[in-house]
Amino acid sequence: MNPIYERNTSPHIFDLDFKGEWKPSAFFQYLSEMASLHAEVLGFGYKASLDRDMHWVQSRMKIKFHRFPRYGATLLLRTWPKTIQQKLFFIRDFEVMEEDELIASASSAWLVIDAKERRLIPTTRLNVDIPMLPEKAGLAEPLERLNLGARMEPVSVREVGYSEVDVVGHANNSRYVEWICNCFPMGWYEEHAIEWMQVNYDHEVRPGETVNISSGEVNGKDGLWYLTGKLAERDERAFEAAICWKLR
Repeated sequence: MNPIYERNTSPHIFDLDFKGEWKPSAFFQYLSEMASLHAEVLGFGYKASLDRDMHWVQSRMKIKFHRFPRYGATLLLRTWPKTIQQKLFFIRDFEVMEEDELIASASSAWLVIDAKERRLIPTTRLNVDIPMLPEKAGLAEPLERLNLGARMEPVSVREVGYSEVDVVGHANNSRYVEWICNCFPMGWYEEHAIEWMQVNYDHEVRPGETVNISSGEVNGKDGLWYLTGKLAERDERAFEAAICWKLR
């Protein structure tokens, strides 16, 4: 079993923003798809896992954006399982290349849940043989809780509907990224670019549930913003995120 999976792709028109650049949510979506495709090759993809009453769910992802590709670019996406963190998370890393240039690096953390009970299945109870490359890192840093100090202000309310729900039955991870990006005005994107972004998915959001999103700039950290989404119905945090901006 090859621990590294590669695939070529090109940005589609609908993946581009008003500047003609690949949207951050497209990065999250394509890299998540790469993880799913590699899982299929390794024998523990969606159907094989569902036959065992299991779902793989993304718990955290951080992407460092070195450059945003434009329409017509030929991209090489690369992924590999890296290690197990805290005996709980399966860590998978990524690289995005345009020709010989590294334009994005990423790391993600995945959990396995019982498809019926919606409860976490510990790694010690899983009988999966996953080839790992602990010595190779997309991002050489652990994915931790964020809990950044910031004065938070409510900025958005999202009710989860049909188009945001994926095959697992909850809001898809890339939709969270769209919610986060929509918290900043259009004019902001004229002057700023995202340097890196991390999203931690704390509780799944089901159809019809409402997420109240708040944001604030982190004290003493220029360009670093902290965002949280809280479930109105269950008084639980759906996600937390950090997004670091730089001037264009």
